[in-house]
Amino acid sequence: MAGCKLHERVVATSVVEEARGADVFVFALPTACMRQCVTSLNLQNSTPTWINAAKGIEQDTLITAGEVLRECAPDGTQIYTLSGPSHAEELARKIPTSIVLAGRDTPLRAACQSAFSTAYCRVYTSDDRVGVEVAGALKNVVALAAGISDGLGFGDNTRGALLTRGLSEITRIGQKLGGRFETFAGLAGMGDLITTCCSTHSRNRRVGYELGKGRPLPDILQDLTEVAEGVTTTPAARALGQKHDQELPITEQVYQVLYENKNPLEAVRSLMLRALKEEAQPHAV
Repeated sequence: MAGCKLHERVVATSVVEEARGADVFVFALPTACMRQCVTSLNLQNSTPTWINAAKGIEQDTLITAGEVLRECAPDGTQIYTLSGPSHAEELARKIPTSIVLAGRDTPLRAACQSAFSTAYCRVYTSDDRVGVEVAGALKNVVALAAGISDGLGFGDNTRGALLTRGLSEITRIGQKLGGRFETFAGLAGMGDLITTCCSTHSRNRRVGYELGKGRPLPDILQDLTEVAEGVTTTPAARALGQKHDQELPITEQVYQVLYENKNPLEAVRSLMLRALKEEAQPHAV
């Protein structure tokens, strides 16, 4: 990252053998290629702690990135996920940040929490890895919607509605998948959702913004130098909603804009003209 230096104790390498003896592996790969990449590394004889930093859902299996790692890891490997509102552009400049390390409550988790914590990065822990991973993945879909809204020239009223109703969608399907309600109200849920939907650093919001401006998706992706996980997560999220009989109206409209060439203005109209209902819906599954 321009203007940022690696810590003197951090060594960059492209040779896997140089890292094979490490106690902890951190995987910051796009979800779509994680299984193939991890399998190709041939790590079956190594059982350190594995930490997932991806925020997505694998399209074929409909499982989260952390679950992909679990399927690829040797028996006995501890799997954790690091998530929350944390744009690398800011964290690298030592801007105060709080994140969540999710997984089983073990001495290893406590050691990783301590290792990742600094005076400018505060790490909380959670044993709700499912909830943390679902929240991190699905907030990217809502960020696409927020970007579309901004690209259409809408304002704070619309963004506030999208974030609130988007969080409701994430919470409903997240609980169906085994996540806990309080996780979605925390850093990995509401915190990451707010950050991703409102930040100029957000790749998913940027893609949505260009869609709102009328640019075709292939052209947007061609110009993008990094991966916007929400583009591949949207169809997986939609499929999860259908599988678990959960209505996900924002996800559905984002899907139609991305993959069915629906006009973004028509997508907004579809959301606004849905059947009227009470706001407070029970989230307990």
